[in-house]
Amino acid sequence: MRIIAGRHRGRALAAPAGAAVRPTSDRAREALFDILAHGALAENGPAYEGAAVLDAFAGTGAFGLEAISRGAAQAFFIENGREALAALRDNIAALGEATRCRILPGDATKPPRAALPCRLAFLDPPYGSGLAATALAALAEAGWLEPGGLAVAEMAKRETLAPPPGFAILDERRYGAARLVFLRFEPSP
Repeated sequence: MRIIAGRHRGRALAAPAGAAVRPTSDRAREALFDILAHGALAENGPAYEGAAVLDAFAGTGAFGLEAISRGAAQAFFIENGREALAALRDNIAALGEATRCRILPGDATKPPRAALPCRLAFLDPPYGSGLAATALAALAEAGWLEPGGLAVAEMAKRETLAPPPGFAILDERRYGAARLVFLRFEPSP
């Protein structure tokens, strides 16, 4: 697994051994970032450019670190696995991005209050867990998403997602065993 593009292009990312973490394929991550940079969701340029981003269920931090490499201003990572946290810390240090990255050890379904609302959030809960909707609602409640912001949830291709109030599905894409669901956050006034 590696960073696909940007200033850290080609740099390898460490991942813990075993099945505790399921890294997103480079192909799916590249397609996702192409959509965020050039697709219909990139209304005013790349969705991540200059943005604060959140990587929930972060694992190795591949989504957030890819965003940082491509021009995001800062990234927040929520992860609760001990081995994943160690790999995440190593990856941030290896890229020299400690000043722009903040790790929040914990559960993305019970997040701490946001330090800053993010324009873009990535969620990669364990496949088949059904945690995406719960985490989206909890992250919104804790202030992690700015109004009009995007959330991208990765799940198993046959897994369903009923978006919580305030979220609307904009698009879905399938890549091998993965499905990426793109949502817009528009809280009610």
